[in-house]
Amino acid sequence: MRVIAGECRSLPLKTPEGMDTRPTQDRIKETLFNILQGDIPECVFVDMFAGSGGIGIEALSRGAKKAYFIDNSQAANMCITENLAFTKLQDRAIVFKSDVSSAIFNIYEKHVDIIFMDPPYEKGIEKNVLELLNTVKYCDEETLIIIEADLHTDFDYAESLGYEISRVKEYKNNKHVFLHKKEH
Repeated sequence: MRVIAGECRSLPLKTPEGMDTRPTQDRIKETLFNILQGDIPECVFVDMFAGSGGIGIEALSRGAKKAYFIDNSQAANMCITENLAFTKLQDRAIVFKSDVSSAIFNIYEKHVDIIFMDPPYEKGIEKNVLELLNTVKYCDEETLIIIEADLHTDFDYAESLGYEISRVKEYKNNKHVFLHKKEH
């Protein structure tokens, strides 16, 4: 796994040991950031269930102003911290060793531009996170939420929670679902 583009281009990243994390493949990460390229410079980015931190580090490398990394695994947090030090991006990063449902309330920003989450598949965690995001002011109609999920994960409930799906990008084994809060 590596940083694909930007100031840290081609730098290798560590991944946590074991099967608890599924690092986003470089090819899929590249496709995602090609979609986001106009939105990344100067944005505030949140990487939930961050694992190695590869997605948030990619955002920082491509010009994000600040990135939050959230993961409750000790191994993941050590890996994120080492990767941030190696890429020299730690001055623009905040790492929470916490579960996402707690960390959501510890982000003190007026506005977050992009929230990326890659929760464990097929556990329904993303629905709970979307419900919590409805309660914080920094997540508004302008915030882009991206969920990495199994191909078969159903998001029919999103509208009833106040979100609209603006795009779905499917890959061989998973997909990225792009959502925004509906305007009131």
